Amino acid sequence: MIVRTRAYARIALIGNPSDGYYGKTIACTIRNFSAQVTLWESPTLELVPHPRNDPTKFESLENLKAIAERDGYYGGLRLLFATCKKFKDFCDEKGIVLPERNFTITYETDIPRQVGLGGSSAIVTAAFKALMQFYGLDETHIPKPIQPNIILSVERDELGIAAGLQDRVAQVYDTLVYMDFSRHFMEQWGHGLYEVMDKNLLPPLFLAYVNKPSFSGRIHSNLRARYEAGDPIVLRAIEEWRELTDEAKEALEQRDYKRLAQLMNRNFDLRREVLGDAALGQENLEMIEIGRKLGAPTKLPGSGGAVIGIFWDEEHFRKLQRAYNEKGYACVKVEV
Repeated sequence: MIVRTRAYARIALIGNPSDGYYGKTIACTIRNFSAQVTLWESPTLELVPHPRNDPTKFESLENLKAIAERDGYYGGLRLLFATCKKFKDFCDEKGIVLPERNFTITYETDIPRQVGLGGSSAIVTAAFKALMQFYGLDETHIPKPIQPNIILSVERDELGIAAGLQDRVAQVYDTLVYMDFSRHFMEQWGHGLYEVMDKNLLPPLFLAYVNKPSFSGRIHSNLRARYEAGDPIVLRAIEEWRELTDEAKEALEQRDYKRLAQLMNRNFDLRREVLGDAALGQENLEMIEIGRKLGAPTKLPGSGGAVIGIFWDEEHFRKLQRAYNEKGYACVKVEV
């Protein structure tokens, strides 16, 4: 028995980064990039390191240094390890008896690293889906709204990686999702209110991203500490992000893309006001500026290293792509 599962890159259309602050957001998966996990039955349980993402052999010390600076010290192997462990934890806790079968598990991914597109969570999500399928589990065993919580716990609890539910919700539902993480939902259910939306409501979107990114996460700056301290600036911003999300949902449903464009721009501008330019970084600001100078509403789709925006026609996209390429950035049409 061979199991192959896939999880796709994620973009946040509006509301980000309020998903971790009892906020609201709209996010979706995109077909441009994905992570794939392959799993098959074997005599012993084996996690196979990826030759590129989990290297143990290098051409030279200089090559080792370059790879460490580009990708850091951790690849996808630890994500597979932690996913398997957390999957077993959950099954034991819920009294789900798994067949005594071992497996070998491998992964592939083409999601650009460290640009805020949910690359790590895609590997975990694909692995979690593969384990469910291999052991014959479905939503009657693990309800869909609960799955993002377990997937999040792999990175946050097992590996100590700062993360939120947003990426995992989009990747589990694999579509455009409106998410309401209001306190009463989180405390009553342990998860947010998730409303699936039609991807066909989306306008034409482009994605631009850096070719040689640094580690993501810097862009969140001290937002969490300020939020927990009750900083009124942060609290007001969280509330405005909630309002922007509801307005964007209405604009999407009405296909009012001019209104959506205004909301997307305000989403980023508010983030800039709260975090400041130093936290955002020169590359992110430059990518925003390139898009807006050419009349495209432009914002960050995640934690930094990429931007998304609306393009109005083919000629507009070609101008955007040329402008980004001239500055050394990749630029593609978003495939939903």
